Formats: sequence, structure tokens, C-alpha cells
Amino acid sequence: MTYKGYSAKVTYDADAKVLHGEVIGLRDVITFQATSVEGLEGAFRDSVDDYLAWCAELGQGPERPYAGRFLVRMDPSLHRDLALAAERAGVSINAFVVACLERDVGVGREHGAERRARGDPEGATPTLAR
Repeated sequence: MTYKGYSAKVTYDADAKVLHGEVIGLRDVITFQATSVEGLEGAFRDSVDDYLAWCAELGQGPERPYAGRFLVRMDPSLHRDLALAAERAGVSINAFVVACLERDVGVGREHGAERRARGDPEGATPTLAR
């Protein structure tokens, strides 16, 4: 379930016959519940909207699930091998890592296609050898 860039996971409490949801990927806690799928979807949207309104009242920006950046620490020899592999593929290290993640994690492929359609070189998909 996704709304305004926020995603949720849902569990079912069989004893209470209630669906419980929680927005994932945040330090802030956003929860919701309902007794039907339709009600759960509405409760999810309402909870996200309430969270955004609460942040606005406080005058602070809401926490966003992901910024699209992360730092990776690795052995220097792996860093060298990564740089060489990216250079052989004719792309930046960033584009190379994104292509590896898209291939192996299996998500985000549409994002790379969208970026390539805009002519963004970071959206290039290198040929990856295994």
C-alpha cells in the first residue's frame, strides 16, 4: 500500500478481527487500523494526511521515507574493482551500482527507464557481466 510516497505493511489480528497497518521506512511512527480492506485504505490515507498536517502545524518538514542516497562502506579493493567495472561498462559508479541493484533487487526498473527517456545519463543501464 502506497500513498504520497509513504508505504505501509499490514498485519491481521484474527482474535480482534482487525487489520493493523504501519507506515514503514520512517523513524516517526504512523499507524492505522480498520476492519475491512476498504476501511484500511482510507485509514492509511487519513493517517498520512494527519501526519503531514501535524508536521505543518509544528513548522517542520515531514520525514520522507527515502532520499535516494545512501553511503556504502567497503574494502578498498572492492571499491577499485567496482570503479574498474563501471569504467569498462562506460558509466559512472553510481549508474553501475543502480543497475546492479535494479537487476538483483528487482525493483526500480521503471525509474531507470524514466530517467533514460529524459536523457539523464545516470539512468543509463550498463551491460553487466557476472
